[in-house]
Amino acid sequence: MKHLFFLFLISSLGFAQDYPKDYFTAPLDIPLDVSGAFGELRSNHFHTGLDLKTKGVEGLPVYAVADGYISRIKISTWGYGKAIYITHPNGFTSVYGHLQSANGKIEELIHKRHYQEQVFEIEMFLKPSELPVKQGEIIAFSGNSGGSGGPHLHFEIRDTKTEMIINPLLFGYDKLVVDKYRPKVNSIMVYPLNDTIAINNQYLTQSIPLSANNDGNYVTNKISSNGAIGFSLNVFDNVTNPYNKNGIYKVSTFVNGVPYFSYKFDTFSFDESRHINYFIDYYRYKNMGQRFQKMFIDTDYPLSIVNQNKRDGVLKVQPASSYTYKIIVEDFSKNTSIIEIPIVYKRPESGPEETFNSNKKIKAKNEYLFEEDKWTINFGANTFYEDFKMKLSVTDDTLFLHEDEIPVKNSFTISFDISKLDETIKSKSFMAYLDGKDVDFIKSYVKGDKINAKVKKLGNYKVMQDTIAPRIYAVDFSEGKVIDTYKTISAKISDNLSGIDSYKAYLNGKWILMEYDYKTKKLVHTLSDNIYVKGKNDFKLVVTDEMNNSTTFESYFYKNN
Repeated sequence: MKHLFFLFLISSLGFAQDYPKDYFTAPLDIPLDVSGAFGELRSNHFHTGLDLKTKGVEGLPVYAVADGYISRIKISTWGYGKAIYITHPNGFTSVYGHLQSANGKIEELIHKRHYQEQVFEIEMFLKPSELPVKQGEIIAFSGNSGGSGGPHLHFEIRDTKTEMIINPLLFGYDKLVVDKYRPKVNSIMVYPLNDTIAINNQYLTQSIPLSANNDGNYVTNKISSNGAIGFSLNVFDNVTNPYNKNGIYKVSTFVNGVPYFSYKFDTFSFDESRHINYFIDYYRYKNMGQRFQKMFIDTDYPLSIVNQNKRDGVLKVQPASSYTYKIIVEDFSKNTSIIEIPIVYKRPESGPEETFNSNKKIKAKNEYLFEEDKWTINFGANTFYEDFKMKLSVTDDTLFLHEDEIPVKNSFTISFDISKLDETIKSKSFMAYLDGKDVDFIKSYVKGDKINAKVKKLGNYKVMQDTIAPRIYAVDFSEGKVIDTYKTISAKISDNLSGIDSYKAYLNGKWILMEYDYKTKKLVHTLSDNIYVKGKNDFKLVVTDEMNNSTTFESYFYKNN
């Protein structure tokens, strides 16, 4: 309860704050075209900034939005890829992600650190005196690094002390982001919130048909119910153009004209972002690929944007009563779409059918320890958001732990008995998540006769062995070739099962930087690093997978200039 109050307090303070509107300038010198909105629904997280298009190319100048100093630089294969953080004297930090490279002395410092640590992935925390920057200074060039799905700039603003993420539009960027489009509503769902509630005489979740008025707003047919119901919304906003389907900014609901439930994406913390799977209808997302955001709280959970409500958004339909349930969807520029749903009380004509269910009943607040064949599953208290009936079985050493359609609040532990495995096989064993034909490696650890892993979702698990070394291929020079015209050398790497853990490359026995892009599986070394010598150069590449299987490739080339 204290935790919820703390989140409520922080969020309330953040929403009430008057953010400076003219302090920051644009990070790009082209019109800001938003391809990803703040708070947008993503896989397992809310989007933490604005994605700004870069005309489909890399290499555009990226500018410091205000005076300050570069406080952090992170180079990663995943996530933000190459990212720069600038701390400003007004208490905020700006973040620039998916960069192609940094500029000038910043890039020189990064390059130096790569060679000092002899790794591609690095993280640096800097003092105010090390890399000060001025507003409008070119700090980097836009790119497509890390988890980017195409060239763009990811731009964020954070509170420096709390690291709360804040919608950049609150800082006056709405003046640079021209939005003339109202949000578009795809569909509305209505939910009976216990087994005895009927909606239109049916005991199940239903889609509500929508029809548009001449003014672009929506109405629905009248629905009937006999108790507690909730609604969810599938909606998008175009923001700067009619092509990108972006997330929405604000949702407000009213019952007979009285404010009932609302949320808006002004600010949230990184820890809260994981609760997206309960904020949406997770079952529908996993089974149909549709993201419906709920406009009610069935069970309390620590997401500040919804915990600011005095009501839980659940509508309890009473006898001899009628209601108008109104939803207003609003973007940051105050373009709105309105949906009105008439609701009446009606007793169902028959009761729900009774079904026999032998599945294990899980109460979210309780701890559970299950043992099935060689598997042990340990759920701590509050592993889940709400109670449910769980399916659990084992077939051919594969653990079926329900379908991945129930959101998990906190990680849980699964273990598998490997006492009968040969010692050599044990050392190559790992826990895997089976997603159709895909095998996802899970970091595991062996303790006694069991292999263990902390996991965060339900589904199919299996202990597998990886004894096959990674593959090195598509090296862009043949042995003994003269490469005087080459500016880079490259190779591709892949692994059949557990995945790449590390790689090291050398020229004439000296470590060289090879940048890795997992999207293309490509390693690239820039020859202007000047590690090569005139004449013959011996090249060596060692790639190791997660289970310590290793492949070495050796060759040589000639360079005469």
